[in-house]
Amino acid sequence: MQLYIGNKNYSSWSLRPWLLMRQADIAFDEVKLRLSFTDDSLFKRALAAVVPTGKVPVLVDEGFAVWDTLAIAEYLAEKFPGKALWPAPVRERARARCLCAEMHAGFSALRSHFPMNIEASLPEVGAQKLREVPEVERDVARIVDMWSGQLDASGGPFLFGAFGIADAYFAPVCTRFRTYGLLLPEAPAAYSRRVLELPAMRQWDRDACAEKDFLPFDEPYRQAPQ
Repeated sequence: MQLYIGNKNYSSWSLRPWLLMRQADIAFDEVKLRLSFTDDSLFKRALAAVVPTGKVPVLVDEGFAVWDTLAIAEYLAEKFPGKALWPAPVRERARARCLCAEMHAGFSALRSHFPMNIEASLPEVGAQKLREVPEVERDVARIVDMWSGQLDASGGPFLFGAFGIADAYFAPVCTRFRTYGLLLPEAPAAYSRRVLELPAMRQWDRDACAEKDFLPFDEPYRQAPQ
């Protein structure tokens, strides 16, 4: 299989299936493309050969393309049932899908004001946005409540006991909380640290920091280095 992804420093959607597959020891070849929104870019041309959306991530399995992170997660769960990517109990599996779907479709203020930026450290921006943008504060509070309730229900260490799709889905949020210096209650903070300390997540971090590829359209708070 091949997984098409964008810049590791910025592409939160790419992180989800990459982390899931690496952490679950599912073999794939990484195809990394430099993010671009222009129609004639290498990014758009390369993706046009495999997927109609022109977006990453894309999983290609023997020529069959699967796009959208939820679709990729479901495909992997069915292709590798022994990996237990979803919880086994029916209600826990349904709840895990609920959390992923909520993340997939919501939290627009968090995404907009706290874009993923692995190698940056912007705690002053985090504090400012929490003070000035009520929608960001509400998004953060909802995630804290979501994580706290699910960790209480499962007993941890991850949202449904063992690492799975739901944890991969929230991994970009963990990086955002780190980048923007958000202070969390004890249990959510410990959970976020556990996700960031996963071997596959540490590898993604190293790769992201090694890119040294400043993309202005993904940098609302910093200027290009001189």
